[in-house]
Amino acid sequence: MGPENDIEAVLESEVKEWHFHIYFHQHNAEEHAAALELRDAVLRLRRDGAFVAVPLWRVNMEPMGPHPVGSYEIWCPAESFSSVFSYLCMNREQLSILVHPLTREEVLCSKRDHELRNAWIGPSFPLDLSKLPVRSEDIPLQYPSLKLGYSSTAPKLSLDERRKIGTNVEKILRGEKEAARAPQD
Repeated sequence: MGPENDIEAVLESEVKEWHFHIYFHQHNAEEHAAALELRDAVLRLRRDGAFVAVPLWRVNMEPMGPHPVGSYEIWCPAESFSSVFSYLCMNREQLSILVHPLTREEVLCSKRDHELRNAWIGPSFPLDLSKLPVRSEDIPLQYPSLKLGYSSTAPKLSLDERRKIGTNVEKILRGEKEAARAPQD
């Protein structure tokens, strides 16, 4: 089968919203304090305009759902993903963070997004995926009032505009000896 190559299919399936789950051993006071300190820092930085990230108000003090230890969730739209990911990479200290997409084809907190499309910042934890749904037709909208992620109203580049950008990038990279070339189809 191989990876998808059709530009329209790729653009249609692009992830627009993400979850970061910050893990801490709930009976470890130092980890718990570090997790809450990180949460407060994210909230301050959001307030100050560094990025858009929405920690869920609930902090799970025990295993919840597929998460085997204490945790909390941070929702992030694609528009801020790079900034939030970068910040968490640089400031997580000893905490582990599960990152997974909220895909259009999967319900919020779906099994496939947690199991097959996840990534970890720091050491991974085994997840209990037995109670997560496999599929739903619902689009995973969180915080639509922000008009970001799947709720974005920003104008999108047309397919022709994207192709022009791609052609220009290929021309520029011809002079870079370390850059791989796109295959000639």
